[in-house]
Amino acid sequence: MKTVIIKYNAGNIRSVMFALDRLGVEGTVTDDVEEIRSADKVIFPGVGEASSAMRYLQERKLDQVITSLQQPVLGICLGMQLLCKHSEENDTKCLGIFDVEVRRFQSPVDNLLKIPQIGWNNITGLYSTMFEHVPENSYMYFVHSYYAALGPDTVATANYVINYSAALQKDNFYAVQFHPEKSATEGQKILDNFLKL
Repeated sequence: MKTVIIKYNAGNIRSVMFALDRLGVEGTVTDDVEEIRSADKVIFPGVGEASSAMRYLQERKLDQVITSLQQPVLGICLGMQLLCKHSEENDTKCLGIFDVEVRRFQSPVDNLLKIPQIGWNNITGLYSTMFEHVPENSYMYFVHSYYAALGPDTVATANYVINYSAALQKDNFYAVQFHPEKSATEGQKILDNFLKL
C-alpha cells in the first residue's frame, strides 16, 4: 500500500510520519502530482495560515490535484479547513470539497476559554468508518483558532465556545480538526482505520 503525505508549506509532517511508523506503514512525503495521484491513501496535514497555504497549493496546481482524487484522502487540522469552501482567516476561498464555512472562535464574554484552543477535548456523535472501535467521548488533541461549522458532512462534534465539526466526511474525503497523530491510542486507531479503508 502506497501512502502519500502531501508536502506543502503548512505541514505537521514529522509527527504524522512518526505515527505511520508506529503503525508499520511507510509514508512518502511529496508534492509530485503523479506520486499523489498513484497513491492508495493520501494524507493532507496542516498547521499554519489558510491564505498562504492555498496560494502555495494553487501555484503548484495541487489544489486541482487534491479535488480530483478518487482514493481515500484524510485532511488534518488546517488540511481539514482547506477542504472546506471558505475560511474567515484572511477571507480565503478554499478547496470546496465540504460545503462548510470555517470561522474564527469568538472569545466569550467571561473569557474563561482562551483562543486558540490548545489541548485535549472530547469528541461526540461519531459517525464514520474511521471511528470504528473508537469510544464515544474519546479525548483528542486540538490546536486551532478557527473551526468548521456544523453541516451535513459532520461526522463528529466537539464543543469549545460552541459546537463545531470535529470531523467531516464526504465520499472519499475524510477530515479531522484534531491531531490523531498526537492523540494517544484512540488517535492511532483513527489513523489505522483510515489506512484500512
